[in-house]
Amino acid sequence: MLRTILLLPPLLACAPMAWAQPVNDDCASALTLCAQQPLTGNNTGAVGIPGFCPGTNSVLWYTFTTNSQGGAVNVTINGLDCPVVAGMDNELSVIVLSGDGSCQPGSFTAVGNCTQDSVDFTMTTDSLSPNTQYWVLVSGVADNGATISAQCDFGVTLGGPGADIVGVDFSAGEDVEIGEGEFAELEATGGTTYTWTPNAGLSDDAIPDPLANPSETTTYTVTTQLNGCTYSDEVLVEVIRRIQPTNTFTPNGDGHNDTWTIFGISDYPACEVTIYDRWGQRVFRDVGYTEPWDGTNGGAGLPMATYYYHIVLNTREGGSAAAYTGSITIVR
Repeated sequence: MLRTILLLPPLLACAPMAWAQPVNDDCASALTLCAQQPLTGNNTGAVGIPGFCPGTNSVLWYTFTTNSQGGAVNVTINGLDCPVVAGMDNELSVIVLSGDGSCQPGSFTAVGNCTQDSVDFTMTTDSLSPNTQYWVLVSGVADNGATISAQCDFGVTLGGPGADIVGVDFSAGEDVEIGEGEFAELEATGGTTYTWTPNAGLSDDAIPDPLANPSETTTYTVTTQLNGCTYSDEVLVEVIRRIQPTNTFTPNGDGHNDTWTIFGISDYPACEVTIYDRWGQRVFRDVGYTEPWDGTNGGAGLPMATYYYHIVLNTREGGSAAAYTGSITIVR
């Protein structure tokens, strides 16, 4: 439900002492809230703007811009630390407003309910429009007999489906896997500028799609600026050692070349090695390949023939790389 709220010209807040005014105690100087990036604040000495939430004063202003999808936004207040002063309340209030950006006294529209508490709490808005600026007002409460609005230290964090940027509007791209000496094209999207770190192994550290050729597995971080905020995301470039299966062996018991050798397979303890005969019947399967295949199936020696292997390295948690396939010949 939309609520139109008349914001009156600022009035000086009543307080037992004189305090310096916070820098963001009016709309024109609102601080930018960036998704999932906490800010700290203190509303001591802020001017009063009565009328938006009952029994509140000493208001601080913040602003944010929704992502391209829009949706509900959460504003979380935590770490409240209010001094114990006679007649002073110990609650803060939060509300989110839409407006035309003029910051002139006039009509703003609430996009959620006034929410207040003396301990950590979260205010959730209605579903917000995409790519739109909104304002967050954090103010001191004076009710239940209190005569002075709360003036407190606090933390404020923005989040929720309508606010989150990383993974919605900005991404470093999918993790990739390459062999030693190979290249992968990174694919960051959604940024206005791009800065990659570390820059080792990159063709360019200031474009969205550099070529990556790291000498070892590397996590790259890309940073951008959006709506006055700095956002970063990561992508993993996993460098794997390519395995080299031999294509023949002679399991005749002479102690030489009696088992099938796969060079480099010991680097992949979760690998799956499967071998089939020419009719597609499985004759061998092992995870880890700790005991190399000796040319038998169930303890019985297999005849001279060509067999076919299927090897999956399983280098990634929850997934697997492309399979290695090929043929191997038993010679007796």
